[in-house]
This record gives sequence, C-alpha cells and structure tokens, in this order.
Amino acid sequence: MKISIDHKSAVPLHIQAENLLRELIREPEYQAGKLLPNEVDLAKKLAISRTTLRQAINKLVYEELLVRKKRLGTKVAHTKMSSKSMNWLSFTQEMEARSIPIKNYELHISWVFPEDHIANFFDIKTDKKILKMERLRGNAEEAFVYFISYFHPRIGLTGEEDFKKPLYEMLESEHSVVADLSKEEISAKAADKFIAGKLEIDPGSPVLIRKRFVYDQGERPMEYNLGYYKAESFVYTVESRRSS
Repeated sequence: MKISIDHKSAVPLHIQAENLLRELIREPEYQAGKLLPNEVDLAKKLAISRTTLRQAINKLVYEELLVRKKRLGTKVAHTKMSSKSMNWLSFTQEMEARSIPIKNYELHISWVFPEDHIANFFDIKTDKKILKMERLRGNAEEAFVYFISYFHPRIGLTGEEDFKKPLYEMLESEHSVVADLSKEEISAKAADKFIAGKLEIDPGSPVLIRKRFVYDQGERPMEYNLGYYKAESFVYTVESRRSS
C-alpha cells in the first residue's frame, strides 16, 4: 500500500498518521507478525516529527491493536475478545439511571510523577507532576468501588476544584474541557491488600477492574481512570444491535 499523508489537508497530521497505521496493520504480513517500519524511517518517509508519529502509535497501543517492545520494535497485538457499547455514562450517571444515591466515602487529591504507561498514554514526559484523584464510592450501605484517575496537565486543574461535583460536568463548566470519547477494558483479578482494605473484603477476593481511557472532542487524551469494583456489586451489560 502507498505510505503517505497529505500535508495540505485540514486533518491533523497525527490523525492522518493514525488512520494510515490502521490501514497498514490490516496487511497480511503485519497480521502475521512482521514488525512495523522503524519509527525514525517511517517519520522521515511521512515527513512528520517522531513526536507526531509516536502520538498515533501510542493511541493504537492503548487500544491494544499494537504492542511495543523495547529493542525489538512495534507489531500487531494478538486479538482479544471484547465487548463494545456505543454509549457511555459517568459513574454518577450510571447510578442515577438505576436510582441509586451515591455516597463519597473518601476523596484524595495529590500531585504525582506519572508512571511510564500513563505518560505514554498522555504523550508527556515523566518528569512533570500530574493531578491524581482517588475516590472511594458506593451507596448508603457500603462502598463498592475505588477509583483512581490521572489527568492530562493540558486541562489546567489546580487541585482546588470541587471534585464532589459530577466530574465531567465540572471539567466542562470550569475548564471548558468536554469528555467526548471513552474506551474501556474490563478484567478481573484478586484484590491486593490495599484494594481489599478500601473495599473491606479479604485479600485475594475477586474484584473487577474497569480501565477507562477518556478523550476530549479533539480525540486528545484527558483522563486515565482505573475502577476497582467488588465483584458481587458490578455487572457489565452490553447492548448491541445487529447491523443490516
């Protein structure tokens, strides 16, 4: 296939690069395990910066379409079974839809240096602190989910915001940032000592983990969110309509 992008197009270069990569990895040789072209060579061929190319690659890595290994290269990831929903709600909206009043048991705000996988998702360096929010939430009877969120510094959060408000409403009203796209992963694991203590369950008890990648209207990453749910308190329902 032809490997090129249109520098005169109004479509941002990183979006064009991303779309090109999506087409490229459908080719049989890459599906069979062939490494993608070297980043330096591909960036030169497309006449874009490595930063722009890496932004496109990072997005496909976090969609688990690509896997990157140090000193080896980047290649197509093995396909995983997944369910997708066309619409998504914030936790508060989800609970309101079920007529469940929400109680915040704990709320912690801190500034931390991002770990490599978070910095890669945001396409930032690890030497600049970002805002981290931790919330223990549930209904009137018990806490059943522990959330950990990290936010892109582009948003401009100060830590003084009222995080007791619905998060995305607050971001839109106070920072003009609109959450538009969510990509999620659901997995299960045994609770470690920390999570078990927060959810008041025995270490080793099953918990469901919902990893949520949230993007703004420009498809720029804005939030990296982890939710740890008591297994017996969370059911993930997917509604799909068969296309004609």
